[in-house]
Amino acid sequence: MDDQQRRAANAAQLASPSYRMAAMDPDFLLGDSMRGVRFQMEYAKAEEALKAWGVRSTIVVFGSARVAVAHQWYEGARAFGRLASERGGAIRNTVGQPRDNVIATGGGPGIMEAANRGAAEAGAPSIGFNITLPHEQVPNPYSTPELTFRFHYFAMRKMHLAMRANALVVFPGGFGTLDELFEILTLRQTGKAPPIPIVLFDEGYWRSIINFEALAEHGMIKPDDMGLFSFADDAQTVWDKLLEGGLAPGENID
Repeated sequence: MDDQQRRAANAAQLASPSYRMAAMDPDFLLGDSMRGVRFQMEYAKAEEALKAWGVRSTIVVFGSARVAVAHQWYEGARAFGRLASERGGAIRNTVGQPRDNVIATGGGPGIMEAANRGAAEAGAPSIGFNITLPHEQVPNPYSTPELTFRFHYFAMRKMHLAMRANALVVFPGGFGTLDELFEILTLRQTGKAPPIPIVLFDEGYWRSIINFEALAEHGMIKPDDMGLFSFADDAQTVWDKLLEGGLAPGENID
């Protein structure tokens, strides 16, 4: 039997999905049994890229994707992204030096775009942790391309947002922003996260949608839990509050 005859004889075996190498088989990799592996891959891929860029710590900025350019909240996030990048230690032109307080966002439009944009204007890298949604989110054009990620699992995305955070700044937003805010507050309240400063931008907005004092009055949180966060109404005050809350600014190295 020559080679052509042999291939004809075992064509069904060669074409079978079971004959594919496991690492090259999309049906297998995307199956239920590989969910844990895919979860691990989402952790590892971002982790390797962040280490390659020397990202040691971040300042996470949350906020609505629906805020338009030139809105006061957009401009506040843009100003803060620039200020924090200029003063926080994200700029490194010396190879091997770690970067601190790198701006990290959810990677989309609105407030996220604004914070990434401010960092880019300062000449600093910034991170975009995007998520695949039914109406797919498109990354904004200001996050550093090599630090622009896309996740399938919300849990892994949230883990990457939280695990290097030196601080959290939360601009006005809706369900997603509230989800992210209260998750970090819960981690702080329960001691599952280090004592990082949390600043809510635009006190009037936050007090109009959440009655924080009522939670304490009804015994749902301790009065001391009100000290887990503070308010600010402009970029400079946000930065000052972060420093008061224990943020250690790194030195930019040209």
